This record gives sequence, C-alpha cells and structure tokens, in this order.
Amino acid sequence: MLVILDKNVLLSGLRAGRSPPAEILDAWRKGRLGLVTSTEQIEEFRRAVRYPQLASYLPRGSTGRVVNELRSAEVVLERLRRAGDAPDPGDDYLLAMAIAAGADFLFTRDKPLHAVKRVGHARIVRPRRFAAMLARRYFRNRMTATAGSATCTTKSHTPAKPPDCSTIEK
Repeated sequence: MLVILDKNVLLSGLRAGRSPPAEILDAWRKGRLGLVTSTEQIEEFRRAVRYPQLASYLPRGSTGRVVNELRSAEVVLERLRRAGDAPDPGDDYLLAMAIAAGADFLFTRDKPLHAVKRVGHARIVRPRRFAAMLARRYFRNRMTATAGSATCTTKSHTPAKPPDCSTIEK
C-alpha cells in the first residue's frame, strides 16, 4: 500500500507520540506501508522545521532522522507534472505525487484538499480515519493468528464488543 503524508501530518507525527499521525509514521517505519515522497516535499519539510515556532516543539534530532528516512522512502519522485486540481496551488505537488506514483492514500488535515476526496487512485483521508483503519486491520490479523480450532481468542478486544468468530471452522 503506497501512501503520501502531507508535511503537516509528518510534523504532527513527530510532535505527538500517541497521535494518529504518529501511528501512521510508526506503521511506515515498521514496513506496513510504503511511502511516496518527492524532492520538493523533502525541501518543504526541511524549510518548515527551521521555523522558530516549530523547532522548539520538535524532539531534538528527530527532524534530521525524518529527512534521511524520506530520502530512502519506497518512492522518491524527482520531477512532478502539476495536477492543477488543488484548491491551494501550494498543495498541487501532493496531488501530482499521488497521480505519478499511483498512491492508494493521501493523508492530510487540510480541509480544502478533503473536498477533492480522490486524486487518481488515491483517496484523500484524515490521519485519524486511516489510523482507525490500520487498527482494525491489525486487530483482524491478530484475531486470525490467535484463533484456535474451535475457539476464538484475542488479547486486543474490548469486552463491549467481542471478536467475531463466525468464520472459524470447527
């Protein structure tokens, strides 16, 4: 699954350790997602982390690490043909990245981009929504891996909603 993270999602993921953007960054770092980026996005990220109002909020050394990780992402695009569909021309490169790479998702908190809903193959979604999708997928995978021959057990279900064991063969 190829994903694009808006600069603000990257920054939020660095700032807040238990936030949906941080969960998405963690999933990428663990190899559960493939990341699409571009030289333009990397440069924009580098500019943003130098802003004095941001620098004091970001963990020391984390921004350089992220820049290096972005440079070794699964897809790094060099030249982008502009998509021309972004409500804000400054966000057009994100849509161009999604089209060029055939990405599955573009994560952003930018409300005008959410109005676009889809670009090429990519769905434009909020990080919170996707983090919930990742959690459900992880839960399903854990449930399948821990299911017995006639029972279904898992360590990560809530008592209010037990796991659905109807598909397990007896």
